[in-house]
Amino acid sequence: MSKSWQPHARHILDTIAKLRRIQARGDLTQDDILYDAALRNLQTLSESTQHLPDDLKSAWPNIPWRDISGFRNILVHNYLGEIDSQTVMTVIDRHLDAQEASVQAMLERAG
Repeated sequence: MSKSWQPHARHILDTIAKLRRIQARGDLTQDDILYDAALRNLQTLSESTQHLPDDLKSAWPNIPWRDISGFRNILVHNYLGEIDSQTVMTVIDRHLDAQEASVQAMLERAG
């Protein structure tokens, strides 16, 4: 298996760490600078998940990989305000831990 996916996996982990630091600085629903920073990091995280091999992702069916990829499209093409700060907070609060654990395990399995 090609290891070209591993930099993307490490980027996902780095981005999750950044999102936690952003969140620690204040309330994303009240601070538009923090909100914009979180959006940008969620976008790059979502893009990186598209570079993970499908056979690896299938080992973690509890992670909504397709939804994560689709979320990137919503973030990038948010012309009509389909997303709000509460949705962003929900994604960060409810989904990052499981995604972080799965990506970390992928890297550990690959050696």
